[in-house]
Amino acid sequence: MKGNEALAEAVIRSGCRFYGGYPITPQNEILEYISWRMPEVGGAFVQAESELAAINMVLGAASAGARALTSSSGPGYSLFQEGISYLVAGDIPAVIIDVARFGSGIGEISQGQCDYKLVTRGNGHGDSHLLVLAPCSVQESVDLMMQAFPLAEKYRHPVILLSDAAIGQMVEPVNLPEPQTVDINRDAWTVKGCKGQDESKKITNVFYYMDDYNSYLRDKYQKMQEEEQRWESIMTEDAQLILVAYGISARVCKEAVRMAREKGVRLGLIRPISIFPYPGKAFKNIPDSCKALMTVEMSITGQMAEDVRLAVNCRYPVYTYGTGIKVPGSSDVVRYASDIIEGKIDKEVF
Repeated sequence: MKGNEALAEAVIRSGCRFYGGYPITPQNEILEYISWRMPEVGGAFVQAESELAAINMVLGAASAGARALTSSSGPGYSLFQEGISYLVAGDIPAVIIDVARFGSGIGEISQGQCDYKLVTRGNGHGDSHLLVLAPCSVQESVDLMMQAFPLAEKYRHPVILLSDAAIGQMVEPVNLPEPQTVDINRDAWTVKGCKGQDESKKITNVFYYMDDYNSYLRDKYQKMQEEEQRWESIMTEDAQLILVAYGISARVCKEAVRMAREKGVRLGLIRPISIFPYPGKAFKNIPDSCKALMTVEMSITGQMAEDVRLAVNCRYPVYTYGTGIKVPGSSDVVRYASDIIEGKIDKEVF
């Protein structure tokens, strides 16, 4: 299946029964697929008049107990920000898919990984962080989608699935899970009919009625840090240089590690699967043989490098091979990494 369509089918099979969204390339197949698939399972599909409307529709549907979702790309995701902060403030679980593309402003409709800081540092005003998962294949897109709503409900908190145009448009074999069904009335906190009650149930900012909201939110984020760090490590035990990449760039880096090893160059790879919380635990056992780390990402400024420096407490130089709009080439990654190992590149440049 095409990545976006497989992801959309996983949305249905995860028990999601409300989708509100607005068209934007490169995620339109998600919206198109759900537009006919959602009515088949008794759910509601709404093409909203804007991303602003869509995120607030999700807020309303999730408040009523539905598994609710929206999807977009960078420019549309920017418009979600206020609604996301209200989801966080109200302890409302929901899922948001961002199929990233390249560039600032309206940008380009081609693949890119330029939304990293937006989804890890943005997400509305206040102390809003969202749990962010980043798949690197069509199958992993499906697998992580099936985990997204349970995670959102575990923490009563929004979850982001960060894909990119390359993964969304590629076609790969995929195993689809059995469909889930979820009772919209399963949770006591959700808004329901108020017949026979003194007043209707309200969803409002949690800090209005919580004695110690500061500790509550800190503890929630701390629990995410402790329990939800996810990563994959490949040949890091004796590495001279460790690549760090997520999404489509990680696919390239897996090949680069293999190619480098065949040439006697000891590359390793750490692939973050959760980018919030960032998997700092993956960097706890950097070998003595390691001279540096190098992020490989499709952004100009190396947006993830800051998190890598924090993860290693600035004990190692951190370089970036940033390709912007172009999917990195495995041979180019090997060449750049080899130059770093040989001391031909002596500054931490983007």
